[in-house]
Amino acid sequence: MSTQTELVIGVDFLTLPVSDLEASARFYGDVLGLERSAVWQREGQPALGMEFETGTVTIALIDPKAIGQEPSPHRFPIALRVPDVQAAREQLEAQGVSFFGDTIDTGVCHMTHFADPDGNVLMLHRRYAPRT
Repeated sequence: MSTQTELVIGVDFLTLPVSDLEASARFYGDVLGLERSAVWQREGQPALGMEFETGTVTIALIDPKAIGQEPSPHRFPIALRVPDVQAAREQLEAQGVSFFGDTIDTGVCHMTHFADPDGNVLMLHRRYAPRT
């Protein structure tokens, strides 16, 4: 048994930069079907950001311009766990979402990549076999 105190015990949220907060809110809420749980807003000011729940990690969208920064899309995929990658892909394609190539079968998972309206890269992912 370790006597060392745990330093990091989980991930609470990740932040994605967006240039149009309302358009991104529609994408994450209406297209992906995530629940909006919070809006970051100072009284009398436009919203700075919003939070959406995935069931495991909160996705926080923020307008970098509102805090004096320029948007720069997140280029490494955020893997969104789904029960069936192909079914989820077809559902999103029916809503106009474009994917970057075919669905991949790695031998332990299925995955396919796409982007939100600002170019933040996302992935539909489902592990079907244990890691070896």
